[in-house]
Amino acid sequence: MIRYCLAVLLFTFNLYALKIEITKGDIQPDPIAVVDFHNPDSIENLGEDIAKVLINDLEASGLFVAIGKTAFLQTADSLVASGPNMSNWRPLKARFLVYGEVKKLSSDKITISFRLFDVLTGQQMQGLSYNGEQKNWRRMTHIMADSIYGRTTGETGVFDSKIVFIEDINNDRKNPKKRMMIMDWDGFNPQALTDGKNLVLTPRVSPDAQKVAYLSYINQQPRVYIMDLKNKSSKELGHFPGMTLAPRFSPDSSKVVMSYEKDGASAVYIMDVASGKKDQLTEHRCIDTSPCYSPDGNQIVFVSDRDGPKPQLFVMDTSGGNVRRISFGKGGSRYFQPAWSLRGDLIAFTKQVEGTFYIGVMFPDGTGERLIAQGYMVESPTWSPNGRYIMYSRQGSLLDKSQIDMIDLTGRNRRRIPTQKGATDGSWSPLMTSIMAND
Repeated sequence: MIRYCLAVLLFTFNLYALKIEITKGDIQPDPIAVVDFHNPDSIENLGEDIAKVLINDLEASGLFVAIGKTAFLQTADSLVASGPNMSNWRPLKARFLVYGEVKKLSSDKITISFRLFDVLTGQQMQGLSYNGEQKNWRRMTHIMADSIYGRTTGETGVFDSKIVFIEDINNDRKNPKKRMMIMDWDGFNPQALTDGKNLVLTPRVSPDAQKVAYLSYINQQPRVYIMDLKNKSSKELGHFPGMTLAPRFSPDSSKVVMSYEKDGASAVYIMDVASGKKDQLTEHRCIDTSPCYSPDGNQIVFVSDRDGPKPQLFVMDTSGGNVRRISFGKGGSRYFQPAWSLRGDLIAFTKQVEGTFYIGVMFPDGTGERLIAQGYMVESPTWSPNGRYIMYSRQGSLLDKSQIDMIDLTGRNRRRIPTQKGATDGSWSPLMTSIMAND
């Protein structure tokens, strides 16, 4: 467990002056100087490593661009000892300056402190310290990045989070072997959750980050299972005679909405995780699948072919009533895999038009559709904890392995999340610091 303590926190001007709008298409990233952290105890290479992770986090947001450290006129030790001389930083056109220190507390514990300055005004904006085990230095740095992101944008960060995904063990289409994995948002610290003996698909992290719902082909029969992330134990969700598919948790993590196939048609069901009680929301008359809750828990978006052979997006109340279609794409468009933003303002989806796939977003009433990514195969959108970024699976061609990409809502800032093997079906966890705060 990481403990955090407040070292210095000075707010010298209004937050609204700092807020950065991140949904417009004309964003110019702010130059930021991140100095290698002072490392007086010579703890491995942590001074440089912390700065590298911090830069990677902030640049991934698309809102910051790091200034090369060869241009710096002040060193880490002088900054810690006497503070910044802004005449050394303003010629670099830096908007923000970050520097700090990492020191030993004991044989296995460290403290990391940092300060954030507005170079234009010369005022300190933030100063914090984090104490924890040395092995958790990366997570402490992600928490630091979230703090800087929040102070400069006025919004919640995304970096202290996890991604659950499916790893292609052998990349064999005829006899695929896949296992469920979990990693940090930036691809580091991957760990296996399943052993690859049974095919697994579509993992979905619960909003309390305690569980994962997923599809597994045990005994060649696709069924929905729930894994407890603490002890890695799994249990089947309910006992259905046919296939259960496409699970997602309710906002309070107490229920799972999913699709159940029977007699060639599938319907949407809600099941209480604790009691196993199930409620049927739609009829087995067509293909209703891929349901996803709204963040307030009052509505569900899902895919259906009830209006024709090309699947479209529909929204209904959680009682199953008030069903309305929200997608009306032209040119034979097909819609799949809707995912409701945690902010509630947008629904992401996969769209197919002839041979091209797209990742797009629209308002919950179906208006304002925008396509932000396209390719031979792009699919499985999953939202960041702050609702400002999307990760999705991308395959460049039939022979290429699948990868996970991250993109912002402008569609201009895209980057690859590194994985050792092919990766698909990512599910972005909540911000772990917010989960810890609620424990």
